[in-house]
Amino acid sequence: MTLAQALAAAAHLGLERLDAQLLLLQALGRPAGDRAWLLAHDGDALDDAQQRQFTLLCARRAAGEPLAYLAGRKEFFGLDLMVDARVLVPRPDTETLVEWALEVLATRPSPRVIDLGTGSGAIALAIKSRRPDARMLATDRSHDALKVATANAQALGLAVEFRPAAWLEGIAERFDLIVSNPPYVATDDPHLGALSHEPPNALVAGPDGLDDLRTIIGQAPARLRPSGWLLVEHGYDQAAAVRELMASAGFSQVASRRDLGGIERCSGGCRLELG
Repeated sequence: MTLAQALAAAAHLGLERLDAQLLLLQALGRPAGDRAWLLAHDGDALDDAQQRQFTLLCARRAAGEPLAYLAGRKEFFGLDLMVDARVLVPRPDTETLVEWALEVLATRPSPRVIDLGTGSGAIALAIKSRRPDARMLATDRSHDALKVATANAQALGLAVEFRPAAWLEGIAERFDLIVSNPPYVATDDPHLGALSHEPPNALVAGPDGLDDLRTIIGQAPARLRPSGWLLVEHGYDQAAAVRELMASAGFSQVASRRDLGGIERCSGGCRLELG
């Protein structure tokens, strides 16, 4: 089987051409940036081991397994992150949350920041990469996720402290910024079927998808410094409900930000100065 025939077989399975090219490069042991090489060598033949590997990868992708899990990597905010089934795949829309966080921190020297439910460490590491002076803490209740995040921090040479914790429970410090992309999918959400390969405990948050957001918003005021901010990601239809929760918890300047698709994806608020 030639490279061109392999890509044609992948197309027959319904794979997008880019996905097939990246999987073929992986089976060949070549970098993901070598797509032009594939075009120049489309008549080259795969050996038996390469063909078996490519066929397996294509079958897994056709069954809905995320490309990032198959490749073992995902780029986020310019960072090359290791990802696998222990953590959610970082989404481009979450970069909206990072950009907002950096705006909040822009005038704060050596800010103290915590990322709740860090998963792969994507948010914490993205902030730290742009603000090396930030004193960054990241938590997750999954020890497996913390292993992935720690490995990413070490590979990138970014100093982030990781701790096991359920949101802000047991956290005594106060912060300039609390940021989180928590679970926000409702238990019976029909979209869950398309997410079956990702860890459900990082996705589902009760009947309306707001259980964890309620907890975080309720805990956050006591752990924020005066004028500190809470920023959270949420579902496409939850912005109004999250803003209401924040206003009820005493936050000011409550607002939402839209993601790359124009959807209100993140909401935030500021802790008022105390008398």
